[in-house]
Amino acid sequence: MINITKDTIIGDILDIAPQTAPIFLSIGMHCLGCPSSRGETVEEACMVHGVDCDSLLRAVNEAANQ
Repeated sequence: MINITKDTIIGDILDIAPQTAPIFLSIGMHCLGCPSSRGETVEEACMVHGVDCDSLLRAVNEAANQ
C-alpha cells in the first residue's frame, strides 16, 4: 500500500503512481515535467495552487492505491 503524505515529493508520487497525474493537472499543476514542480511537496503544491491539502491527499492516495 502506498501512503502519500503532505511531505511526499510530487516527482516521487508520479514515479510510483503515474495514474495520479490527472489529479495534479486538475488543480492547475500543468507543468508536471518541470524540475521545480517535480521537486515540490504535496503541501507546497497545495499552497501555491490554493488547494485544500487534505482533500488532495485523499484523492491522490485513493488513485495511487488502485
